[in-house]
Amino acid sequence: MRFVFEDCALDTERREFWRAGELISVGPQVFDLLVYLIRNHHRVVSKDNLLEAIWGGRIISESTLTSHLTAVRKAIGDNGDEQRLIRTVPRKGLRFVGDVREERDDASAKRIAPSAAASRPPIAVALPDRPSIAVLPFTNMSGNPERDYFADGMTEDIITELSRIRWLFVIARNSTFTYKGRAVDVKQVGRELGVRYVLEGGVRQSGERMRITAQLIDATTGAHLWADRFDGMSKDVFDLQDQVTARALGAIAPKLEQAEIERAKRKPTENLSAYDYFLRGMASFHRWTREGNYEALQLFNAATELDPEFASAYGMASWCYCQRLAHRWMIDPSQEAVEGVRVARLAIEFGRDDAVAFACGIGYRGNDYEAGITFIDRALTLNPNLACAWYFSGLLRAVGEPEVAIAHLSHVMRLSPLDPIFFLMQTGTALAHFIADRPEEAAQWAERALQLKPNCHPALRFAAASRAAAGDLDRARKITAHLREIDPELRISHLKELTPGLRPEDLAKLEKGMREAGLPP
Repeated sequence: MRFVFEDCALDTERREFWRAGELISVGPQVFDLLVYLIRNHHRVVSKDNLLEAIWGGRIISESTLTSHLTAVRKAIGDNGDEQRLIRTVPRKGLRFVGDVREERDDASAKRIAPSAAASRPPIAVALPDRPSIAVLPFTNMSGNPERDYFADGMTEDIITELSRIRWLFVIARNSTFTYKGRAVDVKQVGRELGVRYVLEGGVRQSGERMRITAQLIDATTGAHLWADRFDGMSKDVFDLQDQVTARALGAIAPKLEQAEIERAKRKPTENLSAYDYFLRGMASFHRWTREGNYEALQLFNAATELDPEFASAYGMASWCYCQRLAHRWMIDPSQEAVEGVRVARLAIEFGRDDAVAFACGIGYRGNDYEAGITFIDRALTLNPNLACAWYFSGLLRAVGEPEVAIAHLSHVMRLSPLDPIFFLMQTGTALAHFIADRPEEAAQWAERALQLKPNCHPALRFAAASRAAAGDLDRARKITAHLREIDPELRISHLKELTPGLRPEDLAKLEKGMREAGLPP
């Protein structure tokens, strides 16, 4: 069923909302709220009606209901002052007062598979409001039909793992396998399946050696975004399949995110969706500067204003507060600490099956080590190939389980070697070695991080303290001098708040190293 009003169209079967020809991103409960108001446009609906229909009778705060209603009004181009489409009836409730036309457009909700479209021109399916990808069946190039199972299994594993990424729309296996054995044009595949990206690959065998190739293509332009090859022995076929899947996922996810960020940057500001704001926030966040951090927070907040249930945006906002703490960028630490915990909790509340939300949502939870580990383990269960989850797992475990932390951080550096937070993985490894009383190794890892981010506050602190602990005071004091150029007000007394969760003996060791490195008390 489609409801049409003004320049808007609401498709309840495909759960899509269009305005002025643009697909608009709205949260699931915001969508349901709009549908309920439109379906009941002939009457006033009470708050109790809304709670029962949208939240199953669960008690929610007045501010939650208000924020959802504000998001609905913003999506349809209305506001609380004009009330052109949604009118508040004092002490009674709400009523949708716009002129609504109902349409049944069953054909528009059906996708024509390639096999069914042979006798007529294929239709172009509208792109969804989030990144979308189809994984074409990998080609068996070995000349041995008995190896088809491996190529098919490779494809299915990658589809399964990509489907764990909640922000990614992944075409199901049954649709993509209709292309098996056919020479295809990826642009046509993109149009027929309604996806922006296509992944294709092949498997070749020579004796006991196997080679798997894969490439990621922007189906709207035909441009190649990423390509790689993987070699192994056929006797370890299933281990090889797992390794290729993990490495491919580790490379594909950052490339897709980078491509989407560049696309969002080119989009006119007046047409930005919640997801576009989120992507722009990610670009600002990864600048790793005070100004970039501030911009990222504003953009993540804009995303949650449009979509009050955008768990990943809340999670990244919590990580922003973590970034502000680590670099001493906070303006009002006590107030920002409260806000950091608030958005972290919202990330967990709305991200029940969102690995990114669970991973980032623990970014500011003070000394609640057990809760942090629980959330991280949940994130890794939801998506075992999520780089930031492995990073946070290593960071949290660095204090109590440094050897496990080093293993997890080593894993994520292999999994995502081009990750924009690679320097943080190196910094976390430096912390784990420092805790494990290996100052030389700690200093080396911290200095590797500084090669990527010369002004990284935590890496500078661990490098200086580790060099001092290793007896290289000249080097330690040079690093501290650079640190104080960046942050002239830094003192020994600040170290406790900058490294929450350290045990007293570890904090004392860090303070001793920084004191010897020349940091004032």
